[in-house]
Amino acid sequence: MHRALPIVAFALSLAASPGECGEAVVADPDAQVEYSGTLSILTKFGMQQLAPYFVGVAKEYEKRHPGVKIELIQESDESIKGKTRTLVAANALPDIYFSWPGSWGRNFVRSHRAVDLSRLLGPETAWGKTLAPAAVRAFEYNGRFYGIPLYLDAKFMGYNKSIFKKAGVAVPGSLEQLVASCADLRKAGIPPIALGNKEGWPALHFVGQLVVYNVPRATLERDFDPAKARFDDPGYVLSLQQFKQLADHCTDGVAVNGSSYAAALQKFSNADAAMYYQEIIEFDQSAVVGTRLRPADFGFFRLPPPAGAQGDVNAIEGAPEGYMLNASSKKIPLAIDFMKFLTAPDHARRLSAPPYGQPSATIGGASASDMTPAVVAGLQEIAAASYLMPWLDTANSPRVAAAWLSSLQALLGGSMDAHAVMGAVKKASAADAKHP
Repeated sequence: MHRALPIVAFALSLAASPGECGEAVVADPDAQVEYSGTLSILTKFGMQQLAPYFVGVAKEYEKRHPGVKIELIQESDESIKGKTRTLVAANALPDIYFSWPGSWGRNFVRSHRAVDLSRLLGPETAWGKTLAPAAVRAFEYNGRFYGIPLYLDAKFMGYNKSIFKKAGVAVPGSLEQLVASCADLRKAGIPPIALGNKEGWPALHFVGQLVVYNVPRATLERDFDPAKARFDDPGYVLSLQQFKQLADHCTDGVAVNGSSYAAALQKFSNADAAMYYQEIIEFDQSAVVGTRLRPADFGFFRLPPPAGAQGDVNAIEGAPEGYMLNASSKKIPLAIDFMKFLTAPDHARRLSAPPYGQPSATIGGASASDMTPAVVAGLQEIAAASYLMPWLDTANSPRVAAAWLSSLQALLGGSMDAHAVMGAVKKASAADAKHP
């Protein structure tokens, strides 16, 4: 619920005055770079463990170009949404800003706030060839490229190997086995899955993975488009029912809506829960020197598919994350130069390695010798996946995302059932079709 409202307000502020940013701006690959003045950057690296990365790269760039000052605005995964909304409303986006792909990034493109980078990032360009093709395509809109992917991301179930062994639990091969294992973990005195859903999106990540297992891909992608969406496949309701069963048997139930995702991660790191559904970019935050969960005891597996799944059981939920350039910036050539510097192989390898553990989208930017074994193995799972299922709250329109988020909290709280959740999603989608 707390996340849904900012998303809607963000979209409305973008749509309110699309002409303010003028016509589309296309980056010129031959533009001369002027190495002077201040370059502002909004990052999603505000967490204490991640913040030093951009600080270090900025200092290196400033040392190389003494006339340039880098101004960093570092936000967390949650605060980035509110900060972006505030900056958009004030027409004060920095020169470079973080963006998810999907509907989130499309809002910037539709309002002409993102620079068209096609001449620099297209498949046949020199810079484009240095980045993972699928990651670049994630920021493609209407055949044009607008985002620079920085790292890859996907969702896995982290687990404590020592706790599993003590409870006599094996890595489950199906969703039904996962639910059954929770009873054995509780008998051993261990909470099965740490889940904090105060922000709304952690529960949605479970549902997104189950949805791609239960709903055919073509149907899912149709439903991402408000003009075509129907949300009538029975796999949606089934996924919600499966999630509710998992939440009831394996988590703290209603109480999860009052706990944050950060608190859940901490609970897992403290070895106070057997599992935590997490992104690969969180692997190196879960088990480090000083946490009760030792790195040697950290393991992961895909959220297993339910029996009889009608969708793609080889798909993984995830998406690259990256940065866009402000179409109103007076320093577009300098911003491009900095992003090339940021995505260079040496910086990419540093990003992929501990303590950051953010698998770089730069080809050759993820060296197995520098990364933790879990991150290496996670990247192999991503590479083998048949499809990367995008996050439901960034793939869908803001209204639909808001409906998903608030309704799932109500599902967990017991005031809505699976059919009512889908009714709310359909209603939001219909409103989008009438008023895009």
